[in-house]
Amino acid sequence: MDDYHFVLPDGQIAQTPAEPRTSARLLDATGPVAHRVVADLPRLLREGDLLVVNESRVIPARLQLRKATGGAVEVLLLESTREGGREWEALVRPSRRVAPGTRLLGDDEEVVEVGGYLEGGRREVVLLDGDVAERLGAVPLPPYIHTPLEDPDRYQTVYAARPGSVAAPTAGLHLDADLLDKCVAAGAGIAKVDLAVGLDTFRPVEGALDDHVMHSERFIVPDETLAACARAERVIAIGTTTVRALESAARGAHAGRTDLFIRPGFDFKVVDVLLTNFHMPRSTLLVLLAAFCGPRWRELYDIALAEGYRFLSFGDCMLVSRAAA
Repeated sequence: MDDYHFVLPDGQIAQTPAEPRTSARLLDATGPVAHRVVADLPRLLREGDLLVVNESRVIPARLQLRKATGGAVEVLLLESTREGGREWEALVRPSRRVAPGTRLLGDDEEVVEVGGYLEGGRREVVLLDGDVAERLGAVPLPPYIHTPLEDPDRYQTVYAARPGSVAAPTAGLHLDADLLDKCVAAGAGIAKVDLAVGLDTFRPVEGALDDHVMHSERFIVPDETLAACARAERVIAIGTTTVRALESAARGAHAGRTDLFIRPGFDFKVVDVLLTNFHMPRSTLLVLLAAFCGPRWRELYDIALAEGYRFLSFGDCMLVSRAAA
């Protein structure tokens, strides 16, 4: 993993999103490096291109609750264990002080029952009130963002539809409806996938790359999306989560769970161009980028760091073509 290390200054970790969305900087690496803004994207497209976006919606998963005795407990919902149900995996803090069977209060009513222990410090929880997240929850921002978000919708893409993610597919945060219309006018199509982004997307790789166990995520790639990809001149994935969904579907089932670990040597079957934010050192997202564009990633990151590009979820982005096999 030392091959995927670089020094990221704290001052280049974006704390607030660009306003407007399309004003974020865009490092165009589809040819000779050029410095642009996201609003320039339509003129970089051509007839027959297909933009594929992840329409997963971030749920208000962070719940500030309390025990009947008054002690504060935070519950961070991670993933529903039954489709449409009230059973979830969650992080509970402080977990050791919350015994299985404890019922937690929100306002003055019991809303969550904490169950048993799971791997990775997770807990089983049951939502006694199925609407508790919508009523009392807050959007869980990544741990490296310390500035409160004034508008929670800025951590949602404009096309977010199906709730399920606890982290945003952040490359899509740069797009708005007007920009998408201009992309269509430029001759590009728009297609959608759904991949529920989990908190493990932020987890750095510990130890050797070959020993890393990739987290799994729920995904759906509609048949019409794959058909559109097959017809497209270029498939342009908006974000790494879209890449994982498309490349997983190209290898088997079009829905279910994927633990696909994309790393150097990977044979890309679908995606030709990637729009992605700048990622954390030693992360699986950075490894995916290295697999996609080859060793050039380090040159591009050196340029981004030297030119003051903003990194991570609310940061700027890059547009890069797939390296030749």
